[in-house]
Amino acid sequence: MTRSELIENIAKKNPNLLISEIERIVNIIFSNITSSLAKGDRVEFRGFGVFSIHKRDPRVAQNPRTGEKVSIGSRNIVHFKVGKELHEKLNEN
Repeated sequence: MTRSELIENIAKKNPNLLISEIERIVNIIFSNITSSLAKGDRVEFRGFGVFSIHKRDPRVAQNPRTGEKVSIGSRNIVHFKVGKELHEKLNEN
């Protein structure tokens, strides 16, 4: 689902809200999630999951086109762990 699809779905379920208000709310939520992760905090949505930052160690990779060895420095990556309720809903069968 894209950001615009999310906004459309919220608008359908809440016809009393203006699209511009919904866009503003979604943008505020995403910017707060982004800034929290950038500070190293974790972001938890009960029943949905947890976003956190994991540090990836430096490594040597290989360019698939040329076969040349490339050194990649350490970096932070976003990690998502699914919540119990979402996990159960996805695995009902």
